[in-house]
Amino acid sequence: MQKIAQFFKVSRNKYPLDEHYENIKTPKRATVGSAGYDFYAPYDIELAPHQTETVPTGIRAKIEDGWVLMLFPRSGLGFKYRLTFNNTVGIIDSDYYYSDNEGHIYIKLTNGEKPLIIKKGEAFAQGVFVPYGITVDDNADATRNGGFGSTNKAE
Repeated sequence: MQKIAQFFKVSRNKYPLDEHYENIKTPKRATVGSAGYDFYAPYDIELAPHQTETVPTGIRAKIEDGWVLMLFPRSGLGFKYRLTFNNTVGIIDSDYYYSDNEGHIYIKLTNGEKPLIIKKGEAFAQGVFVPYGITVDDNADATRNGGFGSTNKAE
């Protein structure tokens, strides 16, 4: 198995909820056959039906070029509660790590039809590393410095 990335906590001054900083757990795989790395709730998340919340995970990922981290809800939460991510699939590019916010991964999720409680320390999302290719005539040379929508502003 090729090792292409590493997870870190963001610096304390980059985490907006100081009282929960010590609860941040770096993502882990549950078994040797797991493709996904579990992301853990840094605090209790209570969602009423159709409620949305943005969760600052406190995590950043240093990823080698040619790879992307794709984020999804945990399968059981999607199946039982219809939990979804507002951007459907989170895409964490390798250059996001070097942004001013240290590549802090935020996850915006929306609950389905019934109340959901995710306890501090429980896995609620999973990340899978996937290789990607580029076109033969690619000439991208801009750099990123931000999160959502920042590639549209790159210069």
